[in-house]
Amino acid sequence: MDNKLRQEKIKMWKKNLNQLEIDLKVITLKKGAAAAEGDLSENAAYSMAIEDAETTRVRIGEVKKILRDLEKDG
Repeated sequence: MDNKLRQEKIKMWKKNLNQLEIDLKVITLKKGAAAAEGDLSENAAYSMAIEDAETTRVRIGEVKKILRDLEKDG
C-alpha cells in the first residue's frame, strides 16, 4: 500500500476511534442515569447501556488493532 493511502486510512480510523470514545462516554452517562432510576435487576435501560458499552469497548479494541497494524506497516 502506498504511503498516501496508508495515511488516509490512519486518519479515517483515528476519526472512527475518536467517535467511538465519545460514544462510550455518552453510554456511560446513560448508564449512570439508568442506575439512578432504582432496581437494577429489572432496569432494561441499565442492561442495554451495559451491553452497548461492552460492544463499544470491543469496537474500540478492534479499531486500535487496525491502527497499530497500519502504523507498523509504515
